Amino acid sequence: MARLVSGRRSKWIVLALWIVVLAVAAPMAGKLSGVEKNDNSAWLPGNAEATKVSELQKQFQPDDIAPALIVYERDGGITAADQAKAAADAQAFAGVPGLAGQVSGPAPSKDKAALETLVPIKVDSAGWDKIVDSTDAIKKITGTGSAGLRVYLTGPAGSAADSANAFDGIDGTLLYTTLIVVALILLITYRSPILWLLPIMSAGVALTGAQSLIYLLAKHAGLVVNAQSAGILTVLVFGAGTDYALLLVARYREELRRHEDRHEAMQFALHRAGPAIIASAATVAVGMSILTLAEVNSTSGLGPVAALGIVVGLLVMMTLLPALLVICGRWLFWPVRPKFGTPEPTATGLWARLGGRIARRPRTVWVSTAVVLGAMALGLLQLNANGLKSGDTFTTKQPAEIGLEAMARHFPAGQGQPVAVIAAAGSADQVRQALAGTPGITSVADPVVRNGLVELDGTLQAAPDSDAAQAVVKQVRTAVHAIPGADARVGGMTAMTIDINDANRHDNQLVIPLVLLVVLVILGLLLRSVVAPLLLMVTVVLSFAAALGVSALVFRHLFHFGGEDTSFPLYVFVFLVALGIDYNIFLMTRVREESQKHGTRRGALTGLAATGGVITSAGIVLAGTFSALGSLPLVAFAEIGFAVAFGVLLDTLIVRSVLVTALTLDIGRAMWWPSRLARVRDEEESAEVTAPPEAVPAR
Repeated sequence: MARLVSGRRSKWIVLALWIVVLAVAAPMAGKLSGVEKNDNSAWLPGNAEATKVSELQKQFQPDDIAPALIVYERDGGITAADQAKAAADAQAFAGVPGLAGQVSGPAPSKDKAALETLVPIKVDSAGWDKIVDSTDAIKKITGTGSAGLRVYLTGPAGSAADSANAFDGIDGTLLYTTLIVVALILLITYRSPILWLLPIMSAGVALTGAQSLIYLLAKHAGLVVNAQSAGILTVLVFGAGTDYALLLVARYREELRRHEDRHEAMQFALHRAGPAIIASAATVAVGMSILTLAEVNSTSGLGPVAALGIVVGLLVMMTLLPALLVICGRWLFWPVRPKFGTPEPTATGLWARLGGRIARRPRTVWVSTAVVLGAMALGLLQLNANGLKSGDTFTTKQPAEIGLEAMARHFPAGQGQPVAVIAAAGSADQVRQALAGTPGITSVADPVVRNGLVELDGTLQAAPDSDAAQAVVKQVRTAVHAIPGADARVGGMTAMTIDINDANRHDNQLVIPLVLLVVLVILGLLLRSVVAPLLLMVTVVLSFAAALGVSALVFRHLFHFGGEDTSFPLYVFVFLVALGIDYNIFLMTRVREESQKHGTRRGALTGLAATGGVITSAGIVLAGTFSALGSLPLVAFAEIGFAVAFGVLLDTLIVRSVLVTALTLDIGRAMWWPSRLARVRDEEESAEVTAPPEAVPAR
């Protein structure tokens, strides 16, 4: 493979092949957003009770309905003119695109200070994308109010429109933000006005290839893609792909000082860095693939999307990038070109000096570092990963949330988002009594019977996303499940929230241990050791806990977020462990390579000196790409972006460089037990054995 991608003639063939692939893939990549599924089924747990109710509701209404609630409010009471306007608006709503039934209202509140109109909007397979057209048409009819009358658009349709607007242009926003961040970091890293372009170009090709492949699978093989997974794909491909590029370019520059022929230098670079890059990508891809076992559809769908992105990124960085580097030659590194025969600067650089200081008291260093990380992990006591309320979903207050607050001032907070119960038609009376008799249910609509089933809708007194509403829904489930032969199921928005949170907790308990196990096995096979992988996994878990702890404190006391989504720990864990293990692999494969020549002690110091700079650069790039998620107005994305960015920096600057190096120096060749390398003496030990007494080197 190394000869193929960097041969004197074959490099041009590799370049030509990728140009053809890019020409074919680019049009399909641009269509990816057209196959995204952002309806309820793309986000819900597949087997949850609320999901089954959502499916059964299609027998009562063929289309998914998202009611738009229009609230008219006036301090001091609604006037006759206000009533007339609301009635005229209700008639005009008949022309709203996507209307799926009769407009209901305007209905006055008990305090006579507000009116409410319900407009049912159809939700098709595109999810929220088409709802914006409907809500925009409604807003054009109602206006925002005047002369003291305030008009709000809220309800499920309003919330969906806010989400659609938040995700609108997510691919472009993330792409351009990521490009700027990566370009700046590469410019600083390489200190070359030209070299940074090749990793950026290669990452762009990788993203285009991944998007086109995922488009084909979504179009023809049933792969589920939503706005979340498509957005994360951009960050992941650029972040991981640039990491692989940094490692390869660093090794290539090192080999250029040893080989006069750049083709030969690239072959050696690929031969020596390739196994670490491939093992790293395999770890990430397998770790992401484990997400397919998750119950939540949005999480399980992310698994294959992310894994495919990593695989395509690896393929590009191991073929196209080497060919481009060899085609361009040494001048790419201008103004600091690596000349043949010049010494490697990392041997006496910052990381070599840091290694020398750690080597003086390695045990003191790793113990104190572990204590500090443990103290940072105490912030986990502030973690509140129990789900985000609707008002906490966005970084800024959205129009639908303002409307919900207005509605709650005058109407039952759960109006427009009922508790839906579907049961056997023969048990309709019993189910109705159980639903109506549950404290917190203010009213029950007339039953609707279809195909031997009955649907009953109950209105919640509390806000649908509140803890009080969830408690009521759980009571409803207990009551109706106890009715013999009713086969009753409870759904609705509140029930969906309960089921999603429960499924996320299940996924946390299932996926996190599996990812740890897979990473442990891959490290064991790569390092051919038992001790080293176990210790590395301990450092990974400690690093993850510290990052999560600090993030929880920042979210609570600096950003003042209302909490964390229940999926937050899982996403942060998978990204930090699967991607963070890259740096373990980059460092420890080089340490093992050097330990075979000089023993573990010198191997650890040489490995740190050689990889410290590239690992730090890779970490900064990955942190920068994930921080781009903060450019979106969504709290869940901002939290994931901050936690992963901070965790990656902590991992590269402290855990890999200091903690792992100190552990390796302290434990010595026992790190490689039970492999043959555990019996290879360090150079210092050999010198003590063979030297005469007066020549024994001082420690």
